[in-house]
This record gives sequence, structure tokens and C-alpha cells, in this order.
Amino acid sequence: MPAHHPIPWLAYASLAASMSLVGSYVGLSKLLVAVFPVFLLAWLRFGIAAVAMARWVRRAGGEAPLSAHDRWLLFWESFLGNFLFSICMLFGVAWTSAVAAGVVMAAIPAAVALLSRWWLGERIPPRMMLAIALAAMGIGLMAWSRAPQHGPGNDGSEMAGRGLVGHLLLLGAVFCEASYVVIGKRLTGSVSPKRISALINLWGLALVTPLGVWQALTFDFTRVAAGDWLLLTFYALAASMATVWLWMMGLRHVPAPRAGVFTVMLPITAAGVGVLWLGEPFGAGHLIALVLALSGLLLATWPGRTPTPN
Repeated sequence: MPAHHPIPWLAYASLAASMSLVGSYVGLSKLLVAVFPVFLLAWLRFGIAAVAMARWVRRAGGEAPLSAHDRWLLFWESFLGNFLFSICMLFGVAWTSAVAAGVVMAAIPAAVALLSRWWLGERIPPRMMLAIALAAMGIGLMAWSRAPQHGPGNDGSEMAGRGLVGHLLLLGAVFCEASYVVIGKRLTGSVSPKRISALINLWGLALVTPLGVWQALTFDFTRVAAGDWLLLTFYALAASMATVWLWMMGLRHVPAPRAGVFTVMLPITAAGVGVLWLGEPFGAGHLIALVLALSGLLLATWPGRTPTPN
């Protein structure tokens, strides 16, 4: 008689909440970059999270000391996944929209597949190739849909140029996040998830401090409203702490391929924040682009058939 395993609803809720938080802060960062310069915003985010995660830095009782190889991996994990991702994402959102960011971020699983093939030698099956093509079509359609409808002139050309650079920066953020995932595969075997989060956050703080201090010296902090400080605190804690903890909690009880399906919450939430909260337009082109990107994401992460035991 086949055994019936209970559905891990709490784990599913943790995974969905994690990706919803990522999508929400990607969308809401549009509000923050209107208040803070990008480097200052990144510096404040890492600083707030460093204080909140101070206890996570210490090595657990049964954990081995960091090797030289682990230290280099932690540096690259932070440089690509924290520092460059934050800069590319914040500038990209500032020059495009939260809806565009949500669609482009839907290409993360496909980018992970490409980098896994390059760095780890993993084979890319035909289904993954189709997923990559769908994600690319969604990104291209979104870029076309966001093209400004100006006639010839300097203003239209400048807006078009900024939009193109913004989409390229968002695509760069996708590959930074994919690098974060691939490097993380090697780190989690020897370092706890909490300690990884704390250490790469400290590296991110160190990397962005010179640029953050430079912008802080000429920034008028008195014009920042209390609501903006609350939003900044939410952004820092969600990006560096809550999303990682929720994801790891869910992943303990759900196979990784099935957990990947829950990343659909990222582009959906980011687009939802852009439309419902920020009042961004959402037309037929955006809808088709989002459907294409989500189709590619689902195709890449949906679990395949597994043999049934006798």
C-alpha cells in the first residue's frame, strides 16, 4: 500500500513568503532610490543588516574553521551577489520600472542553468533551453514595451538610452544573483546559512563603504521622512535576513526542484507592487512579457517525473 506523505503547507508558505519579500523590496526600491543616492542606499542597507545579524557571524560549535578557499568564495559571493547585484538592481529600477524589474528577474533560473553549465559542468536539457528562450523573449518584449513614444529629439533619445541601460543593468543583476546561487552551492557544504548571510553582508558593507561615505558627506539626512526610514529598515532586514531564513526553512522540507517553482512569486510580487502601489502602467505588452517570462521560469523549475517504487 503506498505511503501518503502529508503536504508540507508550512514549508510551502515559507518559500512563497521568501520570494514575495524579494519581489516586494525589488518593487519598493523604486521609492527608495527617489530619496537616497544608490551607493548611500546600499551602504545603509548593509549597515542596518550588519547590526541585526551581529550574532550570526560567530562560528557554531560543530562548524569547522573557514578555509582559504571558503574565504575567497565568501568574497566572490558577496561581491557578485550583494555588492554588484544591489548596484545593478537599484540603478536598473531607477531607470526603468518595478514591473520591468519583475519580468527581467524571472530569468534568474535560466541564468543559473547557464552558469551551472559553465562553472559546474552540469548538462542543460532541452526543456531548460526552451525556458531560456522564453525568458529572453519576455525580456526583449518588456524592453520594447517600455520604449518611450517620443518623436525625434534629444529628450526621447536620452530616455530611450537610459531605458536600454536600465534593462541591461537589470540583466546584469540577474547574472549576479545566479552567480550567488551557484557559488552558494559550494559554500553551504561547510558553512551554515546564517553565517554565510552575515559574512557576505559584512563584505558587502566593506565594499560599498567608500562610495557610501562619499555620498553621505553631501546628503541632507534631515529631508528624509520617517516613513522612508521605515521602508529602508524593511528593505535591509528583508533583503539580508528574512528572505534567507524563510527560504532555508522551507528548503529543509521540500525538494530543491519543487522549491524553485516558488520563485514565480518574485516577478509577480514586483509587478504587483509596481502597478498597485507605484501606479505604473501595465498594458498588453507587459502582460505577454510577464507570461513568457513566467512560462520559462516554470518550465525550468517544474519537477520532472520520478520513478514510483514498487
